[in-house]
Amino acid sequence: MLNLYDTATRQVREVHLREPGKIGIYLCGPTVYGPPHLGHGRATLVYDILRRYLTYRGIEVRLVSNITDIDDKIIDRAARENRPWTDITHKCESVWFEAMGKIGVQRPTDVPHATEYVVQMVAMVEKLIGRNAAYVTDDGVYLDVSSVPDYGLLAHQSLEEMQSGGGDREVFGAANKRNAADFALWKFSKPGEPSWPSPWGDGRPGWHSECVVMSLELLGEGFDLHCGGADLRFPHHENERAQAVALGKKFAGHWMHNGFVVDLEGEKMSKSLGNVLNLLDLIEQYDPRAYRMLLLQTHYRSPVRVGQDNIDAAVKSIAGLDGFAVRAAELGASASDAEVITKFTTVMDDDLDTPQAIALVFDTVRRANTAMDKGENALAASLASAVFEMCTAMGLELKTSTDVDAEATEMAQQLDAARASKNFSEADRLRGELQSRGYVVETTKDGTRVRRA
Repeated sequence: MLNLYDTATRQVREVHLREPGKIGIYLCGPTVYGPPHLGHGRATLVYDILRRYLTYRGIEVRLVSNITDIDDKIIDRAARENRPWTDITHKCESVWFEAMGKIGVQRPTDVPHATEYVVQMVAMVEKLIGRNAAYVTDDGVYLDVSSVPDYGLLAHQSLEEMQSGGGDREVFGAANKRNAADFALWKFSKPGEPSWPSPWGDGRPGWHSECVVMSLELLGEGFDLHCGGADLRFPHHENERAQAVALGKKFAGHWMHNGFVVDLEGEKMSKSLGNVLNLLDLIEQYDPRAYRMLLLQTHYRSPVRVGQDNIDAAVKSIAGLDGFAVRAAELGASASDAEVITKFTTVMDDDLDTPQAIALVFDTVRRANTAMDKGENALAASLASAVFEMCTAMGLELKTSTDVDAEATEMAQQLDAARASKNFSEADRLRGELQSRGYVVETTKDGTRVRRA
């Protein structure tokens, strides 16, 4: 069974399934007020790889990933641009799923919207007030974190340690709070802002209240796995968990967090720092599969730098795999090499070790090519089948069609003829012409092969 690093216990441990053969996963989704950046792309790709691998292993996956469609950032943008806030959320959500589709991310099983669950959030806040875990102020309703005995579990700090380390920072709503760490469950609305009714006054839910309500509503108590970026570990995920604990409910059984995307100086990419690269720009300029390849070559918990050099290298790796796929397609169907597949599942089950898995893919490609060169087609076919199986399990689609037009095919034959007659200048001219038309030209013992770059 799959073993993953659990943020709460700081150990790689087995993901215990509440129901054998099924897994419920909650992934914090986007706040739809702008285009997706590379950090968003990493989070969705990491968990798409996890989802596909679990499905490959025969596990029925229910992935719930929310849309935060009411938030201060949305309201601020609507005010700046003098637009309806719903216009922003609808358009940004459409762009989000368009980008996710282009990078090969499967749509979640459930996509709950925060605005669809406001009634349930109000009911949750009422229960928390009734349990003396929340209190009303003149600007909203707050959770009293001192009512949660293990508050700080995901931050690996006690409440006292967090408070003593606060320094001189400004704390939102400090004048109304009992504790500096208390957070808003409900915010009273200002004139002109979107709002919903509640027993305490019209307003909107706090960000931390959305996910706890939707995850428990759709996946139930004690669901298997909660995922998201490392930046959400605290305070967002800690505050989600705190509300569930204060309600007396069992929350997620396992916590998984992916590392940051960093810039050339190693700084986390964020909008506040102004170093965010738009995901849409990346996939317009490069093969969209290149970002998945780059992330497969980096462990999900490690920071990853996205630069010209490693994107180019990922594009080259994809092209090499496509070239192999075209060649291997001629071998015909075969059962996958059992030893290779066992190695693959072993490394993937060990904290989703995709760098080892992708290294195994390339090693298997090398072995299969050697077998084909020697005419050992049965061995080559089983190794090639293992390559296709591993790539499919990680969501890496290989192209087996050359997509070569008749004129390019004729030019490749002319190139072979020129080489055979030792007219190397003509062979070089033909090669250059094919490359200028967007073809990769490969010289093999069986003749020239061309494929789309």
